[in-house]
Amino acid sequence: MTSINNPVMNALTPEVIGLIDSIHRHGSMAAAAREMGMVPSALTYRIRQVEDALDVLLFDRSSRQAKLTVAGHELLREGNRLLLELDAIANRVKRVATGWEPQFTLAVDSVIARTTVMELCDAFFSMNPPTRLKIREEALSGTLEALTSGQADLALGVAVETPLDKSVQSLPLGGMAFVYAVAPHHPLAQAAEPVTDALLMAHRAVAVADSRQRGSGMTVGLLGGQDIFTVPGMAQKLDAQLRGLGGGFLPEHLARPHIAAGRLVEKQMQRPARVIAMRYAWRRGAAGAQGRALQWWLQQLSHPATRQALLERTHSL
Repeated sequence: MTSINNPVMNALTPEVIGLIDSIHRHGSMAAAAREMGMVPSALTYRIRQVEDALDVLLFDRSSRQAKLTVAGHELLREGNRLLLELDAIANRVKRVATGWEPQFTLAVDSVIARTTVMELCDAFFSMNPPTRLKIREEALSGTLEALTSGQADLALGVAVETPLDKSVQSLPLGGMAFVYAVAPHHPLAQAAEPVTDALLMAHRAVAVADSRQRGSGMTVGLLGGQDIFTVPGMAQKLDAQLRGLGGGFLPEHLARPHIAAGRLVEKQMQRPARVIAMRYAWRRGAAGAQGRALQWWLQQLSHPATRQALLERTHSL
């Protein structure tokens, strides 16, 4: 059993890790002392205590700047990791005590209507919950990966054809129809219909990059060997196609206002019309337990009008 009188444990406190980090950032003990509201001699004494307890030098004092030694770098790295773990423990304790998640992260596919998402966030914050919200914009298989990797608590706009992992629960969000559209000055705007794949091959496609971090991502509606302009999200894809930088499939609700205004031209394709089934998904909790933030979001998504607004409301650039 570790003694509470262990000098190393007594010397290595979160405050000391903060002092070492400040000295490292400023390269000066005097500057770090000012930032921490201490006199330089007191800060120097605290660092000496840690060095004596560990029997190592944390800073190379041979130059005018206070530079971390190899041992000092390792202590700072491990110390910051421990501080993060302590913060995670405190958050877990808070969650157990209140039922609210300390942080709730939404993985939102770029095809989802951002205005509706923000209105839901507004409604969530109006309850003044003890939960911080975070939104990750994802695309294609990256939306589900953010959930399964533990980086998100709820995924909106999951479009996958393979069976979901048993640790994931999901429900239908609805079907999203796509249309092929180009700018009026694009060469394909005057092409005979239906447009064949052979004709498409001669023109650049605008595609949204799959945000998946591991493994191979999805590609949708692209032809092998076709010139591709890859953009990070659906808003950028729409912008690129409005500029005539390429053609491609767009969510119908997103393209329709621009088609009606003459800023885009819809083209009938030889291939079948595309309708993608979208879902929302979340991880199964232990023994079916759900935090109160997740309960609130799932309750909102149980309303057909909310699901429809997420899929059909016009985006704004």
